[in-house]
Amino acid sequence: MNKSHTAKVLTSTPRATYQDVLDAPPNKVAEIIDGTLYTHPRPASLHALACSRLQNHIGTPFDFGDGGPGGWWILFEPELHLGEEILVPDIAGWRRERMPEFPVTAYFTLPPDWVCEVLSPSTRALDLGGKRSIYAREGVGYLWLVDPDARSLEAFKLRGSEWVLIDTLFENAPVSLPPFEAIGFNLGDLWPPRTLHRKLPTAEPETKLTKTSK
Repeated sequence: MNKSHTAKVLTSTPRATYQDVLDAPPNKVAEIIDGTLYTHPRPASLHALACSRLQNHIGTPFDFGDGGPGGWWILFEPELHLGEEILVPDIAGWRRERMPEFPVTAYFTLPPDWVCEVLSPSTRALDLGGKRSIYAREGVGYLWLVDPDARSLEAFKLRGSEWVLIDTLFENAPVSLPPFEAIGFNLGDLWPPRTLHRKLPTAEPETKLTKTSK
């Protein structure tokens, strides 16, 4: 299963604000990119599996320091407030040397050092477009893109203001990539066995909604 085919797009005049995010349906992920409010469904099964297993592989050695060097905060779906943009990456990480104390807050204003987006039909355009540009603008050092349908992982490093591809891995390839090259795992751990990876019939795409007033 995948997330619904189309993210709902809600435009507003004036530009969307944090209150629009707070007013979004509780079962939706809400983000603001270039003044527009986008909402999309919670992750479906393939997306959730890849995200959960990747967080386990990274979080255990780098957040807990169990079998790895530690030194990171690794979080699932943190809300980021970067200027006027509000983003919710699938997973993000901060080096503790940059964020020594874990903030007790509703959202984070310090850009992460690493972000991972797990692609799905409803979010692919945003992840590869506006969100990736904002991460570069804000100086996020590393970006991973995981695609459960293609069973792939692309890793990028920020050089200046441009993303430079480090490597593209597929299927069951061994993974040992910056900034987590101190450990290794099998990319195949993120996917279900192919005999269990069956798609349901395609659902009708969601209709775009336009928000005309607050």
